[in-house]
Amino acid sequence: MYTAQTLRNKSNPYIFNQINNATPQELILKVYDFAILNCQKNDMLKTNDAIQVLINSLNFDDPAAKEISIGLLRLYQYCQEQMRKHNNQIVLKILTELRDTWINALKNMR
Repeated sequence: MYTAQTLRNKSNPYIFNQINNATPQELILKVYDFAILNCQKNDMLKTNDAIQVLINSLNFDDPAAKEISIGLLRLYQYCQEQMRKHNNQIVLKILTELRDTWINALKNMR
């Protein structure tokens, strides 16, 4: 999506620092936010790009995470397919529920 240099050139310093200093978990949350926002705007390309970032972040190497990653992969692929079919409300519901679950998981980690 964006490199650090792109962000530095196109964003204000606050946003650059917020992203640059975020934990990997917080970055996933930001990707969910980006995907949801663009889904609400009916922007298929940006939504699917964000979902692809989520797919790329899955961990299939760790045996403890593999089963969850496979399930999320299927959900993400379904969301991409539904965006191509312009079924934005389904995608919005799934992404919002996943984001809420991610927030709860982050709270439980702390």
